[in-house]
Amino acid sequence: MTPQTFCRSFVVVLILSAVAFGFPRAAQAQAAAQVSMAAQVETPAADAVKTDSGLVYKITAPGRGSVHPTVNDLVKVVTLFWTKESVESKPSSMSTPTQPILMGAIIAPGLREALALMTTGQRMRLWLPEKLAFAGAAGKPKGPLMVDVMLLDIIAPPATPSDVAAAPADAQKTKSGLAYKILKPGTGTVHPKSNSTVTVHYTGWTTDGKIIDSSVIKGQPLNISLDGEVIKGWSEGLRLMVVGESRRFWIPGRLAYDGSDLKDVPRGMLVFDIELIAIDGK
Repeated sequence: MTPQTFCRSFVVVLILSAVAFGFPRAAQAQAAAQVSMAAQVETPAADAVKTDSGLVYKITAPGRGSVHPTVNDLVKVVTLFWTKESVESKPSSMSTPTQPILMGAIIAPGLREALALMTTGQRMRLWLPEKLAFAGAAGKPKGPLMVDVMLLDIIAPPATPSDVAAAPADAQKTKSGLAYKILKPGTGTVHPKSNSTVTVHYTGWTTDGKIIDSSVIKGQPLNISLDGEVIKGWSEGLRLMVVGESRRFWIPGRLAYDGSDLKDVPRGMLVFDIELIAIDGK
């Protein structure tokens, strides 16, 4: 990315994010007023590359290595984006650099596609038509976007179990249809109640092996109430456990998100590995 692509007013933003993006102060100071950032949203660079989906991108800084993130990986990224109505010095962001994002959970298809092409440390400028941006999602900016993105890190997920497609024959099953196997016995004797708050580590997959989410990768256990904050399969399964125990659950769709009004949630049977760390803080 050359300094000439940035307008003078954007220098303030670049100074604030210089560490993340690595732009030298001298280059920032030399940035001259050019075509506004908002005006460039629908005007890709002449040397940009266009994919079959309609994504247009230009590599503005090289990356390291040859590893590209996959749909099951988490990524740390820095993003700035503009719409046609953006205020010059106030671009928006799709990410927090310190918070890993699951590739499969990124809402903008064009950003997912671009990140899959990138390696750690690489920077790109993207031009996303609306269908590859937020696609009319409620509460999100409308129309096309121009995005500056830097891939900071790729975090590999836990290995997908070999039995996610269906519960094995030796799994136990409750009357509701919830199946489970004990992976590690616990040390406690008390079970959570229906209104307990539990601390857990978890990783979840769809039956085709796609990771849903993982506190293990994020390095931060989840504190959550069993009273209405979790799916039925979690509430039932966790009440069977004791502190220190780990179980694998095969949760039928009717005990997960089937029938839910929520959008962008996985349907059908889900598989979770859950470790119960504490019950009501104990």
